[in-house]
Amino acid sequence: QVQLVESGGGLVQPGGSLRLSCAASGRIFRFNIMGWYRQAPGKERELVATATSGGSTYYADSAKGRFAISSDNAKNTVYLQMNSLKPEDTAVYYCKITVFPNNYWGQGTQVTVSS
Repeated sequence: QVQLVESGGGLVQPGGSLRLSCAASGRIFRFNIMGWYRQAPGKERELVATATSGGSTYYADSAKGRFAISSDNAKNTVYLQMNSLKPEDTAVYYCKITVFPNNYWGQGTQVTVSS
């Protein structure tokens, strides 16, 4: 059984930075695709960033130039570095890992950007 545990969320002022972590436990050899999603109150969950095992990355327009997705395969951990945070980045952030053919989701971590 694969479990994902996210951490790193919290309250930050506009312009600040946070790094989210998503640690995977269980029988994972290698991620095929890793991703971060977010869901703001009253809105649908949206894609923030993804990366493939081949090195391809994708960022939502709202994340380009500010966020960076990365991983440490030795630690089975996925990261999302978020810089220049804005109030509209406030949401619950979820990590998703695909190990074909299965998808695994974390429980979410709250990010609040407010002065």
